[in-house]
Amino acid sequence: MEMTQKPWQLWSKEEFLQQFGGLYEHSAWITEQAWEHQPFNNLQDMLNTMKNIVAESSQETQLTLLRQHPDLGTKIEMSEHSQSEQAGAGLTGLSAEQFEQLAELNRNYTEQYQFPFILAVKGKSTDQILESMRQRTGRSATEEFQTALGQVHTIAGLRLQMWAEERNLYRKQVE
Repeated sequence: MEMTQKPWQLWSKEEFLQQFGGLYEHSAWITEQAWEHQPFNNLQDMLNTMKNIVAESSQETQLTLLRQHPDLGTKIEMSEHSQSEQAGAGLTGLSAEQFEQLAELNRNYTEQYQFPFILAVKGKSTDQILESMRQRTGRSATEEFQTALGQVHTIAGLRLQMWAEERNLYRKQVE
C-alpha cells in the first residue's frame, strides 16, 4: 500500500494498523485498541497509550504477549523487525559454540519462566546479550516478568523511533 502524504494522525484505521501493528511482536491487538484512544498529541503519547493498554491487560494476556517473542538467535521464522534487530546484534552469524551457548541459556530461561528471554538487542554485542541472559536467570518470577514486559515496551519504542526517523518525523516525539 502506497503511503499517503497526510499526517499519521489523519490515517484511516487500516493505515494506522498497517504502520503500527508490528510495534509489539505478533500483537496487533494493542494497536487496534490504541486506535480507539485517539487523538494522540504525538508519537510518544501514542506509545504511552499502548503501554497502558498492556498494563491494564490481564496477567494471562501479558504472558501471551511475552510468548509472542522468538528466542534470541533461533533459526525459526520471525517478524521482519525481529530478524533485523537480531541481525544487527550479530545473532544471525553466531559461531557453533556461541549458538549452542545461546540455545542452552534460552532453554534454561524458558524452562524457569515459561516465556522466552526478551531483550532489546539494538546496540548490544553477542557477549553483552549472553551476559544479560546469565544475570537475569535466577531472578524471582515476578521480577523477571516485569523486566520482560519492560523490554517489550523498549523494543516497541525503538521500532517506533526507527519508523519515525525513516520518515523524518523524529522530533523528540519518542523516548
